[in-house]
Amino acid sequence: MAIDFYYGSGSPFAWRVWLALEHKALPYELKVMSFDSGDLEKPEFLAINPRHRVPTIVDQGFALYESGAIVEYLEDKYPSSGQRLFPADVTQRATARRLVSEVSSYVGAALEPLLQEVLFTKVEEFNAEAIAEGRKGFADELAFFERYAPSAGFFAGGAGAVDFTLYPYLALALRMDRKKADLDVRGAIPPKITAWMKRVEQLPWFEKTIPPHWKKK
Repeated sequence: MAIDFYYGSGSPFAWRVWLALEHKALPYELKVMSFDSGDLEKPEFLAINPRHRVPTIVDQGFALYESGAIVEYLEDKYPSSGQRLFPADVTQRATARRLVSEVSSYVGAALEPLLQEVLFTKVEEFNAEAIAEGRKGFADELAFFERYAPSAGFFAGGAGAVDFTLYPYLALALRMDRKKADLDVRGAIPPKITAWMKRVEQLPWFEKTIPPHWKKK
């Protein structure tokens, strides 16, 4: 029975789950929610997610939201399906979970001010000082995080939860260069992380998961 996967195009959290579903080779039905049309406020969606956010899944009647919890659930519920999301070894798995937490707590937090200043602000209202400060904070965090980046392969051995948590944040960050070319987010991403991103993009099912509205622009 297919998992109902409630998704919003461009959400890094929803993308994280889509990557995990493909990696686990699990059957799912993609239910694209429109932010502009108010789909997340409809009573039938609020019945399964009162936080009215994506991603959300419903698996055999069990509703679950929050992307990190969903990824953990998919691994625990379907351990033998597809590829692992976390290493089997307990210490390696703990390290992977720590890295996932660091992505959310530090990389994501460092990116948020820059997103607010660029993606969610009108061009005529740009604050050059705030943007410069936001870019520096994000670049500094990526420079720190690069110490974990693998020279080959993925963050926890095989591709998995760490990669699927980090990649969508960076891809979203790069979208800002389309709105403000001189921002040069790409230049803030260290070489080892840039090379790792290319390896993620070469996963056989990766292109299928690119946010639909990004393909149109």
